[in-house]
Amino acid sequence: MAQDIVPIELGLTQGDVVTLWAPRWREEGEEWEAFLGHEDDLYAFPDAAHLAAFVRTAQEHDLTDHPAWHVVPGLSVGELSPDDNHQFDLVGVPELVAEEPDTWVIGELADVVSIVRSLADVCDLEKVHEVLDSAEGFALLPQGTLPFTGREGQALWTELAEVVAEKWDDVLDAIDGVVTTPDVDEPALKVAQEELAAFEAENAVDVDGEEDDEDDEDADEPIGFWGEVGIDPIKIITGAGEYYTLRCYLDDQPLFLGRKGKIDVFGSPRALSRFVVEADDSDLAEVSTWGELVVKATGGDLEVEVDPDNVYVFTGLDEDIAEGPDAVDPTQLDLAVELLEDAGDWAHDDTVKVALNQSESLGWLVSYVLKPDPTRLAPSAPFDKEVAAWRALVAAFEDRLRVH
Repeated sequence: MAQDIVPIELGLTQGDVVTLWAPRWREEGEEWEAFLGHEDDLYAFPDAAHLAAFVRTAQEHDLTDHPAWHVVPGLSVGELSPDDNHQFDLVGVPELVAEEPDTWVIGELADVVSIVRSLADVCDLEKVHEVLDSAEGFALLPQGTLPFTGREGQALWTELAEVVAEKWDDVLDAIDGVVTTPDVDEPALKVAQEELAAFEAENAVDVDGEEDDEDDEDADEPIGFWGEVGIDPIKIITGAGEYYTLRCYLDDQPLFLGRKGKIDVFGSPRALSRFVVEADDSDLAEVSTWGELVVKATGGDLEVEVDPDNVYVFTGLDEDIAEGPDAVDPTQLDLAVELLEDAGDWAHDDTVKVALNQSESLGWLVSYVLKPDPTRLAPSAPFDKEVAAWRALVAAFEDRLRVH
């Protein structure tokens, strides 16, 4: 199955550079993976303008045979600028492993190690494989925080950190040894640099404008009781039924009405209101405004009103995925993914994050639907594997619901 050609940023000893990566794709029964380069050289550029000038004029490199290459020379500088999900700070790994192995540290390190393994595979960097194979923890990173908990988990993390301290320079040296910056066509570069300047200026204006618009919208919209307490009623629609519960964000981390990974859900708003009166054994009870809900619920004045943005519909998504990405409603999928990820983060369960990683087939399909990219060829049928993975995530989420 043909996949994307995506711009990526690599943080190396020489600084941040950009290049192109073609994740694994299948063609004529064989699996391939490639980076922009030629023979033993990995091509990398100081910015997207240089990258654009090269791809628009160069005739010979390793990506010319990729099924999606014909699209790339026509891309704008903005489209060739790596997004946040494709920026890998290789030189910052020693600082990263000095942190505690929480979800964010493990996730970032897993992404870096994954791209490093790909570089090692494509560029035949045996030294890099040797380093990554010298500590078991590197292979366990895609599983999230679970392998690194407890005494044995701490030992795994310590071993990994020691390998990084002793040998990560070998990894950087090996990659630096294959990186080269080819000459680019000067007239093409001048055009691309003008595009880059315009793109950066437009982005700055968009950010300022969005912030101003948000401020204006916030000022116009009535806050209401739920906005004041910072807790949202949500509605969940699955094949098993329709349920109501509560969620909020504390320091950008989701909290649900529930405890120990189980979410308390109810068949009606009224049942939820009644439960609030005595729901002191809940993570939400730790929120400073929880008492205001209890007071209203006790007096019979707590009205559970769900904003449309907080209605999560899972029914039918598996069937749509089976038909292919064009049949999937992006808004419905986006909301469903949001709830799955929130529940996973709250329960300290990385299953969702792993399944939706772009290295997984379901992750590729979800990314294709939610983040359209002109370099991306549509995933091809059959989608049995993606459907099975999605149904497993939804089933695990349904098991997390404690129905009252």
